[in-house]
Amino acid sequence: MSRRFGTRALPVTLAVLVGALLGIGLVTAWYAQAASYLSNDPEACVNCHIMREQYDGWVKGPHQDAATCNDCHTPHGLVTKWYGKARNGYSHSRAFTLQDFPEPIRITAYNAEVLQENCVDCHRDFVNDVLGTARPPADHPEQPECVHCHRGVGHGPAT
Repeated sequence: MSRRFGTRALPVTLAVLVGALLGIGLVTAWYAQAASYLSNDPEACVNCHIMREQYDGWVKGPHQDAATCNDCHTPHGLVTKWYGKARNGYSHSRAFTLQDFPEPIRITAYNAEVLQENCVDCHRDFVNDVLGTARPPADHPEQPECVHCHRGVGHGPAT
């Protein structure tokens, strides 16, 4: 009898564990409004209260009618965009869950590079004369990023 119980206990235990993990995952995804992050809607960025200041600045800023959060903060290629969204989604959800993010929040090196490339891509007709490329050339490594001088463009004036 115990042998028979043992062979049935493992599949039942695994089913319960998988069901519990799936249930917790679905509830978490629903609570976090995870599907909204698949969109281009800037309001998805304020699902997390920590982004409220940036969103409010964008609404008042000069890019509100021209660009969404994804236009500036995710790569423009199909695969690279979804890679960037997945990478940021993981790091944002981890940081928010563990509450281990700096305040005020800071852009990461990866996202700063994406932002610079997107500034140059959207404004290429003007900035190619100024910068030449999205990344500073090797002989001018001190060349500032666009946001060095234009800090308030995406999120309104710095307060």
